[in-house]
Amino acid sequence: MSISEKNAINISKVLTEALPYIRKFNNKVVVIKYGGNAMENKVLQKNFARDLVLMKTVGIHPILVHGGGPQIDFELKKNNIQFEFKDGIRKTTLEMINIVQKVLDNKINKDISDLIQFWGGKTSRLVGRKNSPIKAKKDTKKNLGEVGLVKSIDKKKIMASLKAGKIPVISPVGWTSKAEPMNINGDFAACSIAAALKAEKIILLTDIAGVKDFEGKKISTMNLKEAKIVLKNKKNIKGGMYPKLTGAIDCLEKGVKNAHIVDGRVPHSVLIELLTDQGVGTWISK
Repeated sequence: MSISEKNAINISKVLTEALPYIRKFNNKVVVIKYGGNAMENKVLQKNFARDLVLMKTVGIHPILVHGGGPQIDFELKKNNIQFEFKDGIRKTTLEMINIVQKVLDNKINKDISDLIQFWGGKTSRLVGRKNSPIKAKKDTKKNLGEVGLVKSIDKKKIMASLKAGKIPVISPVGWTSKAEPMNINGDFAACSIAAALKAEKIILLTDIAGVKDFEGKKISTMNLKEAKIVLKNKKNIKGGMYPKLTGAIDCLEKGVKNAHIVDGRVPHSVLIELLTDQGVGTWISK
């Protein structure tokens, strides 16, 4: 058998396996939190943007919420500003919040939107005080500075984008009633949006293979009860995984049907998780 014949057979197998999932998720909303290594690697960036356009083309409605930790780190270091994290959340001073907002809203959001458009997709950049769907309030309990909690989500802005055939690209900067920007953890922002829209799925990209069990092995599937046990133990839930698993659990409790924590370093990881039998991350269901 020639190489081209083998390739053709492999492609046909992939398409055959994907077809029932394409039908299942047709006209369904899937919220994706995009961050970590997937945002820094140029090849992964291109693959990811093209995969979103493919999802939209086959009738799935992706909503993208992005992070920007490494890019924010770079700008803060360039300005000689020290920073630290607590349970995966960046403590944000008044000095830092303007840098955080500009990096997320003006640079990262535009770059992602431009790349999606390069592959033929249409986007809505839902950023800034007027366009952001995230209404926020300051988190006064954890002493994290200008870190916000999601007060509400303006669903109309997001749905208007979907109805216009566009992919919403949303920055995790929320805005208070006094027009103050608040730094909101991207995982929490994505989960709040998914819960508000009762999304079919939320997919959280990370830099590890998925949620690990008490022996350090990846958990491929678990239910809501099992996820709470893993979170409570905290043995393998450190750093950025804490808000991801916390947010996933909160999503499921508020009506989202499925949550996936996926290794964004794997090429086409979102499509593999969504449109194949095996997937590449941790799938949490009710």
